[in-house]
Amino acid sequence: MEHLVSTTNNVRLSFLLALLRDAGIKAHVFDANISALEAGIGAFPRRIMVPTKRLLAAKTLLEDANEFYDD
Repeated sequence: MEHLVSTTNNVRLSFLLALLRDAGIKAHVFDANISALEAGIGAFPRRIMVPTKRLLAAKTLLEDANEFYDD
């Protein structure tokens, strides 16, 4: 698994996952359970991870959608 992007924005996280899913790229969210420790304030970013073999395709997809950045 390779790191693709990080975000603290749950709406953007859902959007990115939908983009990847629609393109047939399996993605996993790391650090999602940290919100239980932070009381839901959104201080810790969630990381979207993709298989190594699909990293280039995922980067290209997000670049085309102007969504390849960490926030």
